Amino acid sequence: MNKFTMIGIAVVLFLVLMVGSCSFTRVSPGNVGVQVNNLGDGVQATAKPVGYYFTPPSISIHEYPISTRTYTWAAPQRDKNGDPIDPSVANEEMSFQDKNGLTATADVSIAYHVDQAKAPILFQKYRMDMDAFVAGPLKTAIRNALAEEASGLGIEEIYGPKKGELISKALVKVQKQFAPQGMDVEQLYWASSIRVPNQVMAQINQKIANEQAALAAQANVAKAKADADAKVAEAVGEAEAMRVRGEAIRTNPEILQQEAIKKWQGGVPQVITNGASTPFINLK
Repeated sequence: MNKFTMIGIAVVLFLVLMVGSCSFTRVSPGNVGVQVNNLGDGVQATAKPVGYYFTPPSISIHEYPISTRTYTWAAPQRDKNGDPIDPSVANEEMSFQDKNGLTATADVSIAYHVDQAKAPILFQKYRMDMDAFVAGPLKTAIRNALAEEASGLGIEEIYGPKKGELISKALVKVQKQFAPQGMDVEQLYWASSIRVPNQVMAQINQKIANEQAALAAQANVAKAKADADAKVAEAVGEAEAMRVRGEAIRTNPEILQQEAIKKWQGGVPQVITNGASTPFINLK
């Protein structure tokens, strides 16, 4: 075998190996592909639509979702003793502190998608796939936004009347941070009740019980006053009715006779003494 033959065989083997190492990458529906040339010009400026693409060893394609996706950072489920049901499940709950340093935790959900035109910009900045981005930069940004907003509130406000405002303000911060890179955060919401320390929860429950008792007492006072006012009004009405009736009788004595006639059932006394008159018989 001469030298040229050996070179030809080597070239053929090289080409076979190159072709064998090449593959096709699919961009699935609901996503766009960001193509990266690892040996040349880096990130391609235009995202690739759904389809199959030839990807030699130097080329990689990363999928980013352009339809809405959701994710929840949550604490693992626990049994009645408080132990995780599945120890292998990571604890992803969000934690933050109030203005007094008391810690609260909660499960937080997000709805998001990537702007198709800006998908290459997002990859260019973070250089990671979507799962890594959600677990890393996105989670960190949300946790920081919650911590910043919660630091100006008391624990009772976070647990009660301000919890909606807290998550809304955190959403605005996260949207402003990622919108220029093409990450559109559609919604951020609590996926569980906010969890506070047991002693704080006991204080909150006691305060709620006291407020309810005070409201009940106020209601009882109001009812008693209303009942008393009703009785006074009734008595005043009865007195006024008696006054009017008495005045009528004084000015018109025949009213008594008319009332007696209304009540008379037609009977007469069986024995009439001297000087007595039969009722209504002598009336003119």
